[in-house]
Amino acid sequence: AVGRPPAATPGGLPTALGWLAGGLVVLLASSQALVWGAVEIATALGAGELLIGLTLVAIGTSLPELATTVASALRRETGMALGNVVGSNLFNLLAVLAVPALIAPLAVEPAVLTRDYPVMLALTVAVLLAARFGPGRITRWHGALLLLAFSGYLVTLAITAPAWI
Repeated sequence: AVGRPPAATPGGLPTALGWLAGGLVVLLASSQALVWGAVEIATALGAGELLIGLTLVAIGTSLPELATTVASALRRETGMALGNVVGSNLFNLLAVLAVPALIAPLAVEPAVLTRDYPVMLALTVAVLLAARFGPGRITRWHGALLLLAFSGYLVTLAITAPAWI
């Protein structure tokens, strides 16, 4: 409820910091396991790492955001749901891509610039337009159209990705 102070953490700040540290360790270990598994799948299927990264790894790493957003939407906490999606995407674009590039330059495949970034930009603009000029909210119809667009992107990716060589 609005105006109610948050409940105190059982065990206080040291317990909360312990949970945070433990969660970060598990997150790092599971992220590394996901990348190793994805590379093994790519190798076994003869698929390129870009295709596996744009599909399996992207979906796998987005599941926590999906769960948080669904839980927020069910509780009618729309600000939390929207903030989670926008914040996650901004963080992925601006920090997750930037940190490895600071360590070693990254080569960007031409298909990423001609296929993937334009799709990402178009869908971002579609969400912005739906929220701004629609009924003031993202509706079920918007969600269905976005899910359909994502499915179409995955089909297009499977057809056009030069990874099955």
